[in-house]
Amino acid sequence: MYITKCSLDGDFSVGEMVPFGPIALNPSSGVLNYGQGLFEGLKAYRKTDGSILLFHPEENALRMRIGAERMCMPAPTIEQFVDAAKQTVLANKRWVPPTGKGSLYIRPLLMGSGAVLGLAPAPEYTFIIFVSPVGNYFKEGLAPINLIVEDKFHRATPGGTGNVKTIGNYASVLMAQKIAKEKGYSDVLYLDAVHKKYLEEVSSCNIFVVKGNVISTPAVKGTILPGITRKSIIDVALSKGFQVEERLVSVDELLEADEVFCTGTAVVVSPVGSCQGR
Repeated sequence: MYITKCSLDGDFSVGEMVPFGPIALNPSSGVLNYGQGLFEGLKAYRKTDGSILLFHPEENALRMRIGAERMCMPAPTIEQFVDAAKQTVLANKRWVPPTGKGSLYIRPLLMGSGAVLGLAPAPEYTFIIFVSPVGNYFKEGLAPINLIVEDKFHRATPGGTGNVKTIGNYASVLMAQKIAKEKGYSDVLYLDAVHKKYLEEVSSCNIFVVKGNVISTPAVKGTILPGITRKSIIDVALSKGFQVEERLVSVDELLEADEVFCTGTAVVVSPVGSCQGR
């Protein structure tokens, strides 16, 4: 895995590759006490000729920098991020699955590793990248998934951190996800916290609703993560002649939809077979 550190007002030093394993953290570190941490997720794929491709790593680097500013953290430059990702993949290239058999998931992690007992930005930060071969995210594989619409729990609120990939955003969805899976659903579809009628996201992916030639997806306005796969799907859809609308999408529109699907680095593109209301 790749690791580098810096001070609050400094720059990240040249990182190094070290064996994957536990890391030492001060019990008073900012990430352990106050959740001052971000992560990213991207993938490496093996082509039929054996070469390896990364999917838009510069987009993840930029998103981490935006998130770091929101969380009062320094961040590696885009060039540092991309270079670190490449180094880590090359050091673990034997773990990249064959074409069509999966991918190598890349997990960059930025955290306040310095000790800070009072509520304040940590004095030191650690940037790590580790990898793991992965297959399909949902147990259904490429089959349609089943979602339950959630109006009690919310993954984000206006003015919060829903639009950045901070670690706390994901711990907060675990309860709703646990309840949903106990009832046999694949995942949870969240509504907005104010009106409780507009679609936001699934636990770890964006959502799209198709009606005729129009593809609609919730607009990225503070509570929704700007997904890298989401952006790519929009670009491809426009190039294929579809009309794409980024707007408020009512939960009622699911009733008349021709198609619904989710997108994300982990899920890639997953068709939705059903959405059950409470």
